[in-house]
Amino acid sequence: MQARDHVDADDLHIVELSGEVDLHHAVELREILSAHADAKRPALVVDFTGVTYIDSAGLATLIEYVQRSFSYSGKFALGGVSDRLRTIFDIARLDQVFAIHPTLAEAKATLRS
Repeated sequence: MQARDHVDADDLHIVELSGEVDLHHAVELREILSAHADAKRPALVVDFTGVTYIDSAGLATLIEYVQRSFSYSGKFALGGVSDRLRTIFDIARLDQVFAIHPTLAEAKATLRS
């Protein structure tokens, strides 16, 4: 997994991921998301456009961030989620926990509304 953390032109924080989000990379993702939780970001998008696989460790890391963001009413969305990855989120019933969008633009629009 590779991660790039940046802010877009509208001051929205985005974590762009690529590769496999698995047990071997969950620690790195946890560190990135923890920094955002510590900063109490009002909104965060995780861009899954380049992600090819996610396992239970990756899912657990996302859940941890969402739980932490509840304490400060942070908004969170996933963008660029392929149909293949969407199936994993749906099977785990995480589509009821995360705002999941097929494009990054849709995820950003959700957080801005």
